[in-house]
Amino acid sequence: MTDAWTSIQLSEIEPIPVVNDTLLWRPVRRALDIGAFGINSYVAHSAGDDVVEEHTESALGHEEVYVVLSGRATFILDGEVLDASAGTVVFIRDVNVKRRAGAEEDGTSVLAIGGPRESRYEPSAWEDFFFAERHRRAEDYLAYLTELTAALERRPDHPGALYHIACAEALAGLPDEAIAHLRRALELRPELAEHARADEDFAPLRQRPDWPL
Repeated sequence: MTDAWTSIQLSEIEPIPVVNDTLLWRPVRRALDIGAFGINSYVAHSAGDDVVEEHTESALGHEEVYVVLSGRATFILDGEVLDASAGTVVFIRDVNVKRRAGAEEDGTSVLAIGGPRESRYEPSAWEDFFFAERHRRAEDYLAYLTELTAALERRPDHPGALYHIACAEALAGLPDEAIAHLRRALELRPELAEHARADEDFAPLRQRPDWPL
């Protein structure tokens, strides 16, 4: 390794459990400090778990490539089904395609690479939320909140950052702050209400008269 290039084994990148601990996220982009495009690795714990969460790239405008590194996955792309064994490369050029992939074998692993075709790449906000999950898992809620606060400072008034800070504040015993940040998140992105209604982080707040849902 020199200043001009870097090599790393994926196994050397500490995985962070996300999505209710059903998915392991290896933050490849952060580990290598890549600034030109997004690249991350995902490993499903068990067959039946998602190895790619359902989403579109319409908000970020990213073209995406998925490479199945091991195991086997079933991709659902706007309702079309693709059986993807190890070595399969899936390129999704249309940012509006709804995509997800489920693991067909325990430990199925996928590498995801993405970025915009016509503009400069910027790291996605969700990386901050996933990276902070290591504090949540350790039940260090103040560290969780501190990291998410720094993420919001980088993206003022970002609805996702506001929502996750509200979760951290609820867990850290700061209910007034949690309610205020959740309310602002819902103002900016009303569709978060459905998620908030079922989010166990907010269970202690639902009996409050100022609960916004």
